Amino acid sequence: MNIMESVILAVDSVRSNKLRSILTLISVTIGVFAIIGAGTLTTSIESAVSTEMSSLGETNFTISRTPAVMQHGDWRKYMKRKAITYKQAAELKEELESNKYIEFVSSSCSGDATVVKYKSKSTDPDVYVQGGDDNYLASSARTIESGREIGIEDVKLSRNIALIGNDVAVKIFDGTSPLGKSITVGNQKYDVVGIFKAKGAVMGQSQDNLVVVPITNYLKYFSSEWEQSMDISVRAKDKKVLDDAINEAIGKFRIVRNIKPWAENDFEITTNEALSESFSGLTGFLKYFGLICGIVSLGAAGVGIMNIMLVSVKERTREIGVRKAIGAKKTWIILQFIIETITICQIGGFVGIVLGVGGAWALSLALEMPLVFPIDQIIFAVIICTVLGVISGAYPAWKAAKLDPIEALRYE
Repeated sequence: MNIMESVILAVDSVRSNKLRSILTLISVTIGVFAIIGAGTLTTSIESAVSTEMSSLGETNFTISRTPAVMQHGDWRKYMKRKAITYKQAAELKEELESNKYIEFVSSSCSGDATVVKYKSKSTDPDVYVQGGDDNYLASSARTIESGREIGIEDVKLSRNIALIGNDVAVKIFDGTSPLGKSITVGNQKYDVVGIFKAKGAVMGQSQDNLVVVPITNYLKYFSSEWEQSMDISVRAKDKKVLDDAINEAIGKFRIVRNIKPWAENDFEITTNEALSESFSGLTGFLKYFGLICGIVSLGAAGVGIMNIMLVSVKERTREIGVRKAIGAKKTWIILQFIIETITICQIGGFVGIVLGVGGAWALSLALEMPLVFPIDQIIFAVIICTVLGVISGAYPAWKAAKLDPIEALRYE
């Protein structure tokens, strides 16, 4: 039996019955598209988030009023908590500054987007204003491209100075240096003392469309009752003492917050590793959802392919009779039809892989994320198409092999 001949026969069968074949192959293509598309997209998202988390550091953790990821219906519970005030954040920073496990403590907060103006130029009302202290750069993994960072005196004196992102600089300064220029943020004037190095976008969200002012200045002009709750970022000296650093921070902050010994914490501790795991759980769900949808679609495709092969056996009864009459064994007939079925499945699978990767690539471009090819998903798709071909072709192949050669030769 010639395997290549069986493959050619399968391709000829697809060509000679275009409509029937296309309708069947669409099911295979949709199934593989769902598997590859979901796998490629979620792998790309995981890679982008992992890169961002890595840049923040494995030894960082955050103390906040609410968890980074909330379950449905928990919002009311966390709304009842008292805000973390700047006074509490400053007190905790003072308590932990000399701790042997802690490298630094930083507090920050952010609110609604606003407009930034310079002379007659203005941005869209989508620039985020954040308040940061003298450790803002270290806690946010940002660097200054030109100018300086926020200093301790800027925070103490609540100075009207600002650091701006690359998007803001491009929109309102037309290539001229923003340093020393006075901009209007909301209703306040600020002198630009630094420009952040561009970080690009994550999942389509620009990280450079922001203005950072001293946190004391932010609380004076931009905060509200809910938004003024601080986020406190803490970095342990190394990963070995991360748990010790977290325990120290919890103990000190419970005292600062005046929490009774028997009461539970009214704040949340979130490590970058835990945040990455939570996000991986979400993307994993999407990946498996795509996988399940793909398998269901492939199951339906298998029924269609089996039907096509049964019709093919009927149409080629005389051909099968001739082959058996000249000495073709049953195993050769079975293998011939199974190889044809596998070939049909692989054609549909190939189209699905191309469309899945292409669709994920287009979405990755739109979200400004790097494309990561899920080699394991592609291999899985090839394997499952092969298995589908074997299962779908087994009964028609067995039926063809069981034909009586004399009766088959008489078939009209």
